[in-house]
Amino acid sequence: MPVIGLQEIRDARKAIAPFVVPTPLVRSQFLSNLCGGDVFLKLENLQVTNSFKIRGAFNRFLHLSLEEKSRGIVTASAGNHGQAVAFAARKLNFPAKIVVPKNTPRIKINGIKKYGVELVLFGDIYDAAEQKAKDLARKEGLVFVSPYNDESTIAGHGTIGLEIIDALPNVDTVIVPVGGGGLISGISIALKSIKPSVHVIGVQSEASPIMYESLKAGKIVDARIAESLAEGLSGGIEKGSLTFKIAQEFVDEMLLVKEETIRRAVYLLWDSEKQVVEGSGAAAIALILENKRVFAGKTVVSVITGGNIEAELFQSILASEHCR
Repeated sequence: MPVIGLQEIRDARKAIAPFVVPTPLVRSQFLSNLCGGDVFLKLENLQVTNSFKIRGAFNRFLHLSLEEKSRGIVTASAGNHGQAVAFAARKLNFPAKIVVPKNTPRIKINGIKKYGVELVLFGDIYDAAEQKAKDLARKEGLVFVSPYNDESTIAGHGTIGLEIIDALPNVDTVIVPVGGGGLISGISIALKSIKPSVHVIGVQSEASPIMYESLKAGKIVDARIAESLAEGLSGGIEKGSLTFKIAQEFVDEMLLVKEETIRRAVYLLWDSEKQVVEGSGAAAIALILENKRVFAGKTVVSVITGGNIEAELFQSILASEHCR
């Protein structure tokens, strides 16, 4: 452990450079004043396809053999990974099939469709879509690509950690939203390999606390999943996932936030920073809102993972939160 190291992440950075953009790291005056620290936002909502997922998708696909590309790939997604896979498949010219839950936001479904891949709507939760994708892989001879439990994908996501440490060498704390754990796995390996003192905090919604409960139990467990504004963080973790083992070794804390705080964070990111951020992307800010004193005097980076939010939902959040 780990199976992915700093060199693999540095190699990934070179490999995906033609396809992704180094995203801005900007100081938030509002959040810095709120907690009495220096808070910076890593704006992956400004990434290609408006999500960090493109980093892992390209690095994974650049490692496919010619034979695997000819067979085609299948993946499951809550939406953002699907858009990244669709974009990368078109760019690299190989077939892809993407399975998403039926309740995936329209903005993410439309984002997948526009790249011309085959889209399958299946099940009401991510776990059902993932199982369907694995079934299709077996039946049709496709290559199943996990959105999180994959070495190349994790290494691709770890490039965010390199960008953070390059831009802000004095960083104390990095907060990362967590679903299956691919993002925090890559980021934590990169950060801890360069600066072991960096405190890495994962955050999940109380509505989907799988990684939180699993780390607490010392093994991957099932937990009740409720509807969440941060639907991109919802779902279980594949048994034996690399990400769980990496989180055990490299992540310092895993904490939960309330759904209403995520909603508030979406509003505040627009109101104070003029950033359009989906619920999953705002989870790291929700943690600061609920734990202001913890970050006093600290140099903090919050990873804003994506900005693919339905226009109607976004407007309703702005309207309701403005009246508070």
